[in-house]
Amino acid sequence: MLNTGLSIDLNALAHRAGRYLQQPTGYRAFLPAALPPNPALMMDEELTDLLSQADRALGRLDGSVLTLPNPDLFILMYVRKEAVLSSQIEGTQSSLQDLLAAEASLYDEHRPQDVEEVINYVRAMKHGMARLDSLPVSMRLIREIHAELMQGVRGSRLEPGELRRSQNWIGPAGCTLATASFVPPPAHEVARLLGELEQFLHAPLRLPPLVKIALAHVQFETIHPFLDGNGRVGRLLITFLLTERAVLHKPVLYLSHYFKQNRQQYYEHLQAVRDSGAWEAWLRFFLKGVIQVASEATETARRIQLLREQHRSDITEKLGRAAGNGHRVLERLFDRPIMTVAQTRELTGTTYAAANTLVNRLTEIGVLEEMTGYARNRRFRYRDYVRLFADEPM
Repeated sequence: MLNTGLSIDLNALAHRAGRYLQQPTGYRAFLPAALPPNPALMMDEELTDLLSQADRALGRLDGSVLTLPNPDLFILMYVRKEAVLSSQIEGTQSSLQDLLAAEASLYDEHRPQDVEEVINYVRAMKHGMARLDSLPVSMRLIREIHAELMQGVRGSRLEPGELRRSQNWIGPAGCTLATASFVPPPAHEVARLLGELEQFLHAPLRLPPLVKIALAHVQFETIHPFLDGNGRVGRLLITFLLTERAVLHKPVLYLSHYFKQNRQQYYEHLQAVRDSGAWEAWLRFFLKGVIQVASEATETARRIQLLREQHRSDITEKLGRAAGNGHRVLERLFDRPIMTVAQTRELTGTTYAAANTLVNRLTEIGVLEEMTGYARNRRFRYRDYVRLFADEPM
């Protein structure tokens, strides 16, 4: 499955990932070859070193997350960030702040309407992770995730959870099958190709997990089994596989940030695999992304720990008898970074006046920030925490 030698048959590379086939109506569609690649992957010194670096980076990330007081709260914010970035790759405009405000039922007439797509992404991720307890990564799971992702949003008319029954294509707005940048396999081949991909995922091959996951992502995007939402589902697939294969104990690696930063290279690498069998170049790109994103997430986990310790200390020193309730609010903020006085009252079991005083004092010491500017129906956010995940300025 891996070629660690110094030579490879260059003539065999042309159709290594598959071949373009002329269709009866004149356009050419790509039919991917089954995985693993043949000729086998050429694991040169650079790729071997990148794989080793990626494994170490993931190990450090796994360890740093498990030391957090409540790793699941950290994970939820990462899921939100991934939902925003992965959806932005597909053209949505909503930011992390828009998502958090929508979750908090904060009305904003200027909020992008496509925030529902991001909310769906969070729901699809949660659904998939819950299902992994009883269902392996499979075409059944992928179809369930797709149904969650597309329900009630643009593209929902395009059969959520159902494999496409017509030809789709990829390219600039207004392009046709004849002028598309890439035409995936014909619809009648989709079920068979997904079946082959599922067999590859669960076959006892001697491939490093990261290599197998990298190959599977390209194959899924190449098959493009749905009429819409393929990119988002394909990126979710990476996280599900990392967790299922116990590469990570918690789902905290999301590559959409890296793919968005390097969007053109990402698309070019996918296409180079199809056109010339350039699997090794894709693997280098993928592993560099794993190293970068894992290192960034490890640093974020460190900063969360420092932030929590600082604010716990501030609350203890400055809130006096209210410190106990202050700590309760602080811990909830790691899950729900936007809160109201009413929610604070419910959490602490105090009177409204006491909850209002507590929120005001938390604002004075810099834990909370009022974000609406209203005199009534105010919302307060844990700005310093959200800043650790937000790409946009706040």
